[in-house]
Amino acid sequence: MAELSTERSLFHSEADFQHAFAWTVRRLDGGVRVRLAVRQEQHEDLDLLCHGPGGRTAIELTYVTIRWNGADPRTGEEYGLRSHTAAEIVRNRFVADVERLEALCGTGRDGTNGLALLLTNDHALWRAPATDQPTRDREFRLHNGRRLTGALRWGVDGRYFLPNERHLTGDYRLDWQDFTRLPGRHGQFRWLAVPVAGRD
Repeated sequence: MAELSTERSLFHSEADFQHAFAWTVRRLDGGVRVRLAVRQEQHEDLDLLCHGPGGRTAIELTYVTIRWNGADPRTGEEYGLRSHTAAEIVRNRFVADVERLEALCGTGRDGTNGLALLLTNDHALWRAPATDQPTRDREFRLHNGRRLTGALRWGVDGRYFLPNERHLTGDYRLDWQDFTRLPGRHGQFRWLAVPVAGRD
């Protein structure tokens, strides 16, 4: 991500981010084979799969934005970013990615680990809420310093939506990093990476 930020300040879409990330991985290490949209046994596509001498890394990439207009000072490209889905949906999707990677890395495939990566300019995702109100996505919050582990339930006061429940075997402390800071409101972009260890 540090290398990528020297070339691009932001991306037009999630697909644009995925392609740029894959291109950077390949450029940094020509011995790594990179594949996009790899079909899995569950009939879902994995965003990125990297093969190298040390094993395999399965990667899920998420890029969500809120409205920002301007030019990338690195490339001169003009951007008109739109606001995407609500923060609570992003939280659910990201935790689901971590759960999915845990399952993939625990299937007995030698040397497979995982990485869930989120890039955004939505500060609601990295900032802790001002008050700890009970909300349906409370257990899915991704703010800096929080831990994700165990059973995460979606709902309030005992009324839970079971299809959104997630179960994590790992223990992940969330540590957001700066990607770029552009002029204007919503010009700060930050990223969050959750590495998922492989299991023998």
